[in-house]
Amino acid sequence: MKTTARIAILTAATLALTACGSTTDASEDAIADNVEMPADQALTDTPMPVEDEAALTEDETALAEEGEGMDAMEAAETAEEIVAEDAEAAAE
Repeated sequence: MKTTARIAILTAATLALTACGSTTDASEDAIADNVEMPADQALTDTPMPVEDEAALTEDETALAEEGEGMDAMEAAETAEEIVAEDAEAAAE
């Protein structure tokens, strides 16, 4: 009986404290208008990203040129071949 009474009192106290608490969650104050608007305004004058051709390696360039008419399976097989060649070169 004493254990049941203690559990009941603890449960009641926990619920009372939970009901009286306040939230300091910042997400309540963050409305889409005041969060996304400044970000959109900051990005209005920035150019669109472009692919840097100089950053591609020879293998990646060849893969990109070959991949224009490929389906997904052919592209995966070509990528596997390049990875295997790189692994062999690294092992040597």
